[in-house]
Amino acid sequence: MAFDITEQEVMEKARSYFLTEDNIYGCAETSLIVLQELYGLPDATDSSPAMALNGGVAYSGGVCGAISGAAMAVGKLAAQRIANHKEAKRIARRIVARLMDQFQAEFGACNCRDLIKWDISIPEEHDAFIQSGVWRDTCMSQVEFCVGKLYSLQDEQIWQQTVYLHAAQRDHGAAVK
Repeated sequence: MAFDITEQEVMEKARSYFLTEDNIYGCAETSLIVLQELYGLPDATDSSPAMALNGGVAYSGGVCGAISGAAMAVGKLAAQRIANHKEAKRIARRIVARLMDQFQAEFGACNCRDLIKWDISIPEEHDAFIQSGVWRDTCMSQVEFCVGKLYSLQDEQIWQQTVYLHAAQRDHGAAVK
């Protein structure tokens, strides 16, 4: 059962986790726990599965952690709502592929290093990145984007429409978009 919470309240929750001076939650962790809480998933506040995904997986600059954390939450939601594991994976992949297409269109890239313009795998650059405050604006907007795009999936009816849409695309051989 999902919490009865507005999209604005979800964004405020994301900011409360992410925008702290101690930087306890990174982009992946924030997306994961906010969506898990929104979807009413078990162990919703456990961010540990996403700890190594921040900064594009272990600060490697790969796929943005906001996307990765969101993908984990979508996978858990699909597994909870679709009994057939293979079907749940297929639906989760399609939802996340669409999120990535939308993210690319909005920000011009999906990889962390391309988005933030820092190589945070280098300790000095990571420190400079934190001190610059880029994460407060750039990264926060990417977390909000992912959470916002997936917000409506909390609603069982919208979830069913999304699943139906993706099933219809498969049945008609349509491309994933």
